[in-house]
Amino acid sequence: MKGFKFKGIAADIKKDGKKDLGLIFSARPASAAALFTENRVVAAPVIMGRERIKSGLCQAVVVNSGNANCFTGDQGLRDARETARLAAHALHISEELVMVASTGVIGAPLPIEKFRDAMPELTSNIDIKGMSNKQSASDINIEGFEDFAQSIMTTDLAMKVVVKKHRIKGEEFTIAGAAKGSGMIKPNMATMLAFICTDLDISSTLLKAALKIACDRSFNRISVDGDTSTNDMVLAIANGMSNAAVEDSDDALEFEKVLNEVMLELAKMIVKDGEGATKLVKIVINGAASAEDALKAAEAVSHSNLVKTAIYGEDPNWGRITAAAGRSGAVVDPDLMDLAFGDVVLVKKGVWQGVEAERMVAQIMKKSELDIFLDFNMGKFSDFYYFCDFSENYVKINANYRS
Repeated sequence: MKGFKFKGIAADIKKDGKKDLGLIFSARPASAAALFTENRVVAAPVIMGRERIKSGLCQAVVVNSGNANCFTGDQGLRDARETARLAAHALHISEELVMVASTGVIGAPLPIEKFRDAMPELTSNIDIKGMSNKQSASDINIEGFEDFAQSIMTTDLAMKVVVKKHRIKGEEFTIAGAAKGSGMIKPNMATMLAFICTDLDISSTLLKAALKIACDRSFNRISVDGDTSTNDMVLAIANGMSNAAVEDSDDALEFEKVLNEVMLELAKMIVKDGEGATKLVKIVINGAASAEDALKAAEAVSHSNLVKTAIYGEDPNWGRITAAAGRSGAVVDPDLMDLAFGDVVLVKKGVWQGVEAERMVAQIMKKSELDIFLDFNMGKFSDFYYFCDFSENYVKINANYRS
């Protein structure tokens, strides 16, 4: 991918000695758009990021794990700005073109001296001149991308990376996404950190519009535990260094399609890697009387601890699913409901289909990935959510998070 460099190093921010400081760098200022957490308690990088993204430009991103820089007061904001200043100075770019993000434990001061010590290594071997020539995206160079993805992990068990090539009017471009997230996952933009980079030429206005649409159908359709973090951010940057460009509405729709694919894959990876999770579940609501009802019901089912624990126990306790939908605020009639796991119908027009159907569903529930379909038979609207089960390990992980 033309014009990007990625780095991930160990800066001793985390206790375990693993990579904990990452860098994304573009050879030139790129179109940029971002979405942030809706939690009213926000970290310093979010406060700073909301201001800087207004320019619609970004050239570098510095991300640390192991410390959230949240509830750190004025000093936290100064440290976020100092992080950007250190990177800008080392990269010889404007400080206003540097975004920062943090993830980890809330309340501890950012160890800014470790950032100062690590910045020479983080920014080394970046040759802007060698990155500057425009060319086809078929020459993909994402050296360091996996190192970057590893550096932003906290309780994640697996790094989350997606890279795709696509064409607009015959010209090829690359889009690469990396995300972190395993706990504190509840849709409210964005429930994790995610970074999308592309060498497509697109304006920041169109990029933001596409990002919001794709986010609503990916990161805002997932749940692990119903908690919204203080540091959530999804950032997209497009440096225009391939020959592909968004020039009209058809091009914009084409880009939106591939962006959604990348973000949905990342979102599913987050749920699959949910803290203590053993199963990835998709709940689909069909036949709702309104779009709002379909979304309400899908969200209620995905957040239900009783549903999650039944999934973990591989127990076809279908009453928990219908009850969650019933308390969601959606208009429902239990006598019209159909419920199926995969292609096995367990409830038809509100009537349980018997022991044999339940036995077949119990077998389906042994799989690591499940599809559940709940049809209200009251209208034409549908929606979905991805969620995971709850196991004992979720409690253990979060009981010992700061240990």
